[in-house]
Amino acid sequence: MAFRQALQLAACGLAGGSAAVLFSAVAVGKPRAGGDAEPRVVEPPAWAGAARPGPGVWDPNWDRREPLSLVNLRKRNLEPGEEELTSRLDHCKAKATRHIFLIRHSQYHMDASLEKDRTLTPLGREQAELTGLRLASLGLKFNKIVHSSMTRAVETTDIISKHLPGVCKVSTDLLREGAPIEPDPPVSHWKPEAVQYYEDGARIEAAFRNYIHRADAKQQEDSYEIFICHANVIRYIVCRALQFPPEGWLRLSLNNGSITHLVVRPDGRVALRALGDTGFMPPDKISRS
Repeated sequence: MAFRQALQLAACGLAGGSAAVLFSAVAVGKPRAGGDAEPRVVEPPAWAGAARPGPGVWDPNWDRREPLSLVNLRKRNLEPGEEELTSRLDHCKAKATRHIFLIRHSQYHMDASLEKDRTLTPLGREQAELTGLRLASLGLKFNKIVHSSMTRAVETTDIISKHLPGVCKVSTDLLREGAPIEPDPPVSHWKPEAVQYYEDGARIEAAFRNYIHRADAKQQEDSYEIFICHANVIRYIVCRALQFPPEGWLRLSLNNGSITHLVVRPDGRVALRALGDTGFMPPDKISRS
């Protein structure tokens, strides 16, 4: 009985030791009349859940797929022996590595009033061609392309996919552009209404939880997946995946048509292979609009 209780406590510790969303309070100096700085606390949104216990500590169960947290010890009345538990844990373990390629859409007409009219510029179409050629040159067997349903992402996908014949395409609203979380430090040129953070933040967080995680235990071979979306979404995903403070997403910068490469290992460890790479483009084809 003591063996089973110890396992249950360990499972609870893995499952509930840290929240899936990493929102820690950030103190920012705010001048007062007397010249001293009064800390400003940035509160996490309501959908964020509990805060992480402390900074700088890697949460191995960030995607809630740590094997011990997936084994339900209460499912059977019989106490699992050590051999049976090992077998059940092995059954839940990921075996493959996921390679996630996050592509920012190409340059588009920003002055159009309607979203459907924000099509790619001639330069943007050239950028998408270059990105498609770059991905094809890697010689990888890509499994799928998941793309935002916004016009500029759809058009970028159509051009890139011509260089990757046979790779299926899936459209989703989860990856649409938006305001993921109030950035820190704040910027003066971009200040969405609070309701936009409330609406977009939950959706973009849902995209992260849905698409960024270790491989399913049934997956036998490494996978190579492409996600074509937007700068804000990609920057937020990178911060979350690396367990960096997500409020820092606006400190990163991404060029149009750039490639960001995340690797998720079977044990849940995450590595950033490339961030916003456009080294394959001639200098006169690079933009950041």
